[in-house]
Amino acid sequence: MLTRKQHELLLFIHRRISESGISPSFDEMKEALNLASKSGVHRLVTALEERGFIRRLAHRARALEVLKLPENQGAQTQGAAPASSAASGNVVQGAFARTPDPQGRAASEDYDVPLLGRIAAGVPIEAIQHETDRLTVPASMIRGGDHFALEVHGDSMIEAGILDGDLVIIKRGDDAINGDIVVALVDEEEATLKRIRKKGGTIALEAANPAYETRIFGPDRVRVQGKLVGLLRQYH
Repeated sequence: MLTRKQHELLLFIHRRISESGISPSFDEMKEALNLASKSGVHRLVTALEERGFIRRLAHRARALEVLKLPENQGAQTQGAAPASSAASGNVVQGAFARTPDPQGRAASEDYDVPLLGRIAAGVPIEAIQHETDRLTVPASMIRGGDHFALEVHGDSMIEAGILDGDLVIIKRGDDAINGDIVVALVDEEEATLKRIRKKGGTIALEAANPAYETRIFGPDRVRVQGKLVGLLRQYH
């Protein structure tokens, strides 16, 4: 089953190829679906490819081939005028069953979360507070509540499967249990991504790389800003 955004993108690609013989660019897809960044388009294209709806033709720019359409769309896409969308008249709106979450969003949709810059997985860097971009993430990563994304800088969490350049999805909150991977604010000025351990009157921030030492702080020096709920990785 396709998400609503995947469905819209598939029909948009199909229509553009049918009309012009050329697949749309990533910029055109971003505008047609009203996405905040091309990273969201990359993930949607990859998802469609993995599900066997499209394929990318090697060594050719703007080369996408539609292999199949959703079963109930075969007739509709042959010459039928698409419904309008906020960004483009080329996007066909499908009928989707939507189960709202507590914040009123549809369970089948992808989500846009703010990208707040970089987070250190190594020596802490200056805390990031300002939104730099918007990131589209799968609904399965959203667990209710407020979320944000950060780009990982450093290699101290590699044994937890978190690599330099990864994008981590964080559920905002100030509570965490032992073993959670959290965004910790140290001394109100440095942010770091670490596994948290609380013992007695101390808080330990543990790396997942033997090259880095565990750092121990008093409870008044560390404030949890959120915990890890998902990760996105881009391959170049």
